[in-house]
Amino acid sequence: MEYYSIATILIVLSAIFGYINVRFLKLPITIGLMLITIVFTVIILGIAQFDDTLLLREKAFINSIDFETVLLDIMLSFLLFAGALHTNFDQLKVQRGPILAFATLGVLVSTFLVGIIMFYVLNWIGLEVTFINCLLFGALISPTDPIAVLGILKKAGAPKKLETKIVGESLFNDGVGVVVFLTIFAIAAKPNAAVEFSDIATLFGQEVIGGVALGLFLGWITYRLMKSIDNYEIEVILTISAVMGGTMLAHKFHLSAPLAMVTAGLIVGNDTLRETAMSETTEAYVDKFWELVDVLLNTILFIMIGMEMLVLTLEGNYIYAGLLAIPIILMCRYMSLWLPIKFFAKRLDFVPKTNLIMTWGGLRGGISIALALSLTQDMHRELFLVITYIVVIVSILGQGLTVEPIIKRLTKRAN
Repeated sequence: MEYYSIATILIVLSAIFGYINVRFLKLPITIGLMLITIVFTVIILGIAQFDDTLLLREKAFINSIDFETVLLDIMLSFLLFAGALHTNFDQLKVQRGPILAFATLGVLVSTFLVGIIMFYVLNWIGLEVTFINCLLFGALISPTDPIAVLGILKKAGAPKKLETKIVGESLFNDGVGVVVFLTIFAIAAKPNAAVEFSDIATLFGQEVIGGVALGLFLGWITYRLMKSIDNYEIEVILTISAVMGGTMLAHKFHLSAPLAMVTAGLIVGNDTLRETAMSETTEAYVDKFWELVDVLLNTILFIMIGMEMLVLTLEGNYIYAGLLAIPIILMCRYMSLWLPIKFFAKRLDFVPKTNLIMTWGGLRGGISIALALSLTQDMHRELFLVITYIVVIVSILGQGLTVEPIIKRLTKRAN
């Protein structure tokens, strides 16, 4: 199917489903779109019991979309830049210690905890999976998804210092998580080859440090160019070019594009730099443009996630493993946050029950599915794809629908 046709179908569905959500359901966009798409998919499966023409066409449509490439190589950069652009930089600066710990140490601890526990659980239920492949699953499921988190937190009314921790962590741990995944993937792809620690450190350092450095450079250049003119059309185009050009450079030199885009977005969106680089008109247009990009790509992404259900290998053991994975992943996330929170609790004023709220508010989304799709058949792709999909659906619908009342209830004393 042609790219234009695919984009047209996805945008038309986004408009229809988005209208239904706003007009009738009134749910956060990520939850509403996911729910409507799943209901739509179930209806198609029901119709297929009598006539499978529509089902076959939708399966062909889903298979024509390279979800992994579309999300990781194209959409993710735009979404992360948009998210970082509207993040409170001053609050982020105050909370930089715990956010950095959550995004690095937290992801690594969670990766290994999930990998170890899932290795024993999967073998216990009769699914023979190697330890390194379980670690791969731990790496792809540990990062929280900034796209899902940002959409829901906007309506949750969390205290600013708590919201900054959750949003900041989700923006950065996404980039770190992808790097951890790629590192373990390189080891798993060559099980018999000797792996040097220096090679792993070089790959990790190049992706993370290089990505942040590229983001700083892009943000500074974009700021200087915007400061030297006063023309909102060109200034909006400059931000677009920073994202697209920066992503291309990151891929060419094997740097982390997600970390580069987050860093660039934080610099361009910084209140201090905004005041010197943008007029009120430019600021309004830049903000509105990136808000629209954020909403449009969100709607497309969660429609694609909902439709992916049609192409999964839904075996009984796989579904059982997915249901068992849900409490395991939540427990591992709680444990991975415990040490950083304890360490910084004396220096910073934490909202009561921060660990519990961050555990429940740490949603998984499209990034985990995209990484699972990149697995090879030797890495038990179908098994981990089903487990990931179940975790993501329960995370977005279950945790997403309840995170707002939980935050309000647990932070009453903090407000």
